[in-house]
Amino acid sequence: MLQTKDADGRPDGQAALTDPVAVRHAVRRGAITGQTAGLARGHVQGNLAILPKALAADFLRFCTLNPKPCPVIGLSEPGNPAIPALGADLDIRTDIPQYRVWRDGELVDEPTDIRSVWREDLVAFVLGCSFSFEEALIEDGLPLRHIACGTGVPVYRTSIACAPAGPFSGPLVVSMRPFRPADAIRAVQITSRFPSVHGAPVHIGLPEAIGIADIARPDYGDPVEVKPDELPVFWACGVTPQAVIAATRPAFAITHAPGAMLVTDLKNSRLAAL
Repeated sequence: MLQTKDADGRPDGQAALTDPVAVRHAVRRGAITGQTAGLARGHVQGNLAILPKALAADFLRFCTLNPKPCPVIGLSEPGNPAIPALGADLDIRTDIPQYRVWRDGELVDEPTDIRSVWREDLVAFVLGCSFSFEEALIEDGLPLRHIACGTGVPVYRTSIACAPAGPFSGPLVVSMRPFRPADAIRAVQITSRFPSVHGAPVHIGLPEAIGIADIARPDYGDPVEVKPDELPVFWACGVTPQAVIAATRPAFAITHAPGAMLVTDLKNSRLAAL
């Protein structure tokens, strides 16, 4: 859940922060922790994967072959924590509320700042996030249950294999939102306009057909009710690189913690294809 604090560490109710620069500065000083859903509405938020330069070309190819879960919207130069195309003052080492540090495919730490483990050979990839298309769904009047319940979106590893590239391979990870059939059709139409943030769903209904044994037990995020008159609708998810890192076990990698995103200066409207 989102938590915000003032300069003295007290809760300050800043969940309505709308300026992306102000959000990043608040994250940087530790005033915002946890999930970033609802912050800087209208602005793109991004998933994160950081890898050594020696693996960067293979990972970029992996993203190219798997554009639904891994749409690249920003890329750093080796060793440079800035990505000017996403924000003039952005520092990838400090501007995400919570990171995940991986060694040999094992999660070893979840810091709020990665300056102590930053290296001159690291390359940061920022990937499109479903928060952008969720805003479009909400604007069209489609209800999102996890937002209504104040929880994280449910996320699942599937039996669908991503296209491999170099050492990178692993399962497609999906997020799920329940809709009545007519609303599910509308959701497909709306999200198809946003290929840079996962685009249209990859599966509708029958979770067992994609290897999800129990929809009430997500691998990440929180469970939400799927009512008898609703269909579970599944979108490719930017948590996929974390499943791939766990499967391929690179010596070192950094990702975001699920739901704790990078808030950028890009406008969601700029990502719409139509």
